[in-house]
Parts: sequence; structure tokens; C-alpha cells
Amino acid sequence: MPGLLGAPGAPAQPVGLPSMGTASGADLSPALERRLGEAIMVQGRRDPTYIDDTEVIQYLTVMGRKLAAHAPGGAPQIEVFGVRDPGINAFAMPGGYIGINSGLVVSSDTESELAGVLAHEIGHVSQRHIARGFTQQNQTGTIMMASMAAALLAGLAGGVDLASGLAAFGQAAAINQQLGFSRDAEREADRAGMEMLSKAGYDPGGMARMFGRLMNVSRLNEGRGAGAYASTHPLSIERMSDMQNRVRAMPDLHRADSDDFWFVRARLRVTQALDGQNLRAAVQQLNNEAQSLSGVRQAAARYGVALAEIQRGNTAEAERALAQAREGYRDSPQIARAEIELASASGDTAQALQRADAAYKRWPDRRILGYLYAQNLQRSGRHQEAMAFLQERLKAWGDEEPRLYQLIAQSAEALQQPVAARRDMARYYLAVGALPAAVSQLQQARNISSDFYEQSQIDVEIREAKDRLAEERKLLERFRS
Repeated sequence: MPGLLGAPGAPAQPVGLPSMGTASGADLSPALERRLGEAIMVQGRRDPTYIDDTEVIQYLTVMGRKLAAHAPGGAPQIEVFGVRDPGINAFAMPGGYIGINSGLVVSSDTESELAGVLAHEIGHVSQRHIARGFTQQNQTGTIMMASMAAALLAGLAGGVDLASGLAAFGQAAAINQQLGFSRDAEREADRAGMEMLSKAGYDPGGMARMFGRLMNVSRLNEGRGAGAYASTHPLSIERMSDMQNRVRAMPDLHRADSDDFWFVRARLRVTQALDGQNLRAAVQQLNNEAQSLSGVRQAAARYGVALAEIQRGNTAEAERALAQAREGYRDSPQIARAEIELASASGDTAQALQRADAAYKRWPDRRILGYLYAQNLQRSGRHQEAMAFLQERLKAWGDEEPRLYQLIAQSAEALQQPVAARRDMARYYLAVGALPAAVSQLQQARNISSDFYEQSQIDVEIREAKDRLAEERKLLERFRS
């Protein structure tokens, strides 16, 4: 990480964070706030806009945790995920869960601009603005809390409707708007974010440039605003002036964008194209970039074209685009992933497995490549090897990757181990907080088993899951009341 040197000049306002006073005793504790966020995410992961892509989640979460490590007052627990939406938006939810719209990534001209918005959201988390908003908004906050708790309780009972459920991500962004962060809160998040950006090695000017662009696009002025992000985080001339003054007082830091940024950006451009017309527009934009740019940016654009062609079923065109991407940029885990996906789309499981094996050995830190290797072992009927590999990954990655349990369960089922399969599926559901589903899986396992010792173990697991479910309901009932 680059060293930080002092710079001349002084900001127009004090460098420290503005004081908003201490949180009241009625505030949500961090532990309760986290549990509320986890309950929202149980439903949120079922939202059709949730981007269930390990590579995207890993990239965003690594960036978020790098920033959060430098948060004033200590690093908050952060989980960052992507939302399939071309709108330029980001939102923080209770407990440190932060959603980033695909449109925000695609519209960012540099990685520091994306990091700037994420740092601002982490600023809201680290300063506990969401918890304060819930507990200091009097009647409005009480109504919001009760409505959210009612929706989550319906989810625990299996009766949630994602089209109207409060936990859907569009509603989560709306909650931010209803909380109506004060000017002091927004300024506090700006200043905390800039401090994180600088200390994490990003260009603090990225935040000012991105917010300035949002102001221009939305034609904002003091007291007026439009656009997705502006509606939840009102921008103003005052805020922009404060940011610009602070940038001038900070070290002149020009950070090179990571290669990952450009590849994730290209993938999300394709991901957010939900119909043929938008996909054609995305391919046209990517082709334009491929013709006008060079180096990693050109390779990433061609990679994006290949992803679109795979999605269209044009495997020959996808292969041609990937070959062009490799011409000037051969060493890329993203291109290797696309080549695995291309082989799978072509029905060549043997080649997909060979490519996945080589790619994972080359980039063992890329979790998506580990998943692709395990999945292609399964498709090849090599479930014993897949299970052994997945169990090793479980030791290394832990509960951060609950999907491992799901894949282990699939191999156990294929190996005619139905009790083990259901217990592993229960572990998956427990890890993601889907408690009723976990209880159901354990009860099925208990009914299938004929081994007294095993049944006794499962009985303990059922009791623990039911106790946790009862605690969750009690917690939500408390919020509802």
C-alpha cells in the first residue's frame, strides 16, 4: 500500500468528523442490528435482482473490508453484494450489509470512484446512522421498524411475497430514503469515507468526482435533487465544496485501477442487460471500447463480448472474442473462467473440467474457480473427489461460503447418502439464516435414519435450530411491538 505524505493547504472546515452526539440508550445494539440485517438478507438472497456471483461478491467484499479496516472508531463488520439494476445506486442495510447496483460499477470511470461511494456507505455503517435513524425518528421510525419486522416474520412463516416484501432490495433503498439522513450524517459519512479512501490507498478525489458527476447528471442544486442515489443521499453544493477542500488538503494520490475492476465492470455490464435489446446495446458499447482502448481495458471489453455471446448461445463468436482478449493479455483468472463456462455451454464437460483444474491451481485464491472445478467434477460423475475437495475448501473458507454445504449435499445425494445430504443442506440453510428450511431438512434426515446414535445427534441439531428460530421470532416480535 502506498505511503501517505503530508500536503500543504487546509480545508475550509475542521478536518475532524462533525459531532452528532452519542447514540441514545434506545439505539439498536450492534449485535441486534446485525441479526436484523441477517434476517433481511435471508429474503434478500431470494430477490431476483440479487447477483449470486461468487466473483462479484468476493471483489466487492474485499474492497469493502479493505476500506472498513480504516474506518474511524474501528472496523465494522461488512458484507457487500451486487444488485442487478442499471440505476446508479448503493444502499446500506442494518448490520453492515451494503448493496451496490450493477449500474454504479458500470458508470464508474475509475476504481477509486466506485470505492468512494462504497466508502461513503461504510461511513454510514461505522457511524451507526441506520440504527440511529430507526430509533431517533420517533413515530416514523417505529412504523418502519414494525413494518419490516412484520414482513420478516411472514418470511419465517413461509408467507413472504417478494414482489411486495419489505426486505426486497428496492425497498431497502427506499428505507434509506425514509430514514432521511441529516446533513450532518451525510457530511460525517463523507469525511469518514475520505479518510478510509486515503488510508486504504485509493484516490480520495474519486469520491468528489463521482458525486460531482451525479450532481451534474441529476442537475442538482441546494435543496433539489433527482436520481436514485441522490434521492437516498441528497447531494448539495455545500457537500461538494467540503469534499473538494478536503481533497486539496490530502496527499496527491493517483492509484492505478486493478485489473479485476475492469473485468468485473465488463461482466456486470452484461449481467444487467435483461433483454435482447439491452444485451445488443451492451455488446455495442463493449465493442466500441475494444476498438478504442488497449491493454487490460481492451481485453476486459472483449471478455465482456464473449460473456454476451455465451449468453446468446453463439459459442463460435464467444471463442473468437476470448481469443482476441488473450492476444495482449494472457494471464487472467476472469478469461480462464469464461473459457470454462464456454466449454460447459458447448457441452464439453471433459474440457471444462480440465480448464477448471488448471485455472484453480493457477489462482487458488479465486473462489469462483474452486466452485467451477467442484461442479465439473460433479458433472463428470466424480462425486467422491468433489466431496473431498469441497470439504477441504470448507476448512479453508468456513461459513463465509455456505454454498459449499449445498454442493456437498448434492454429491452426498448422488452417492446415495440421503441422511448426510439432508444434514448438509440443513447446514447450508442455517448458514444463510433460512431456519424453517433447516428444521425441515433435519426432520427429514431424522425420519430416514435408522441409526439410534445418528438420530440422537440429529435430535440435538433440531432442538438447536428450533431454539434459534424461536429467538429470531422473539427478536422480530420485539421490533414489531
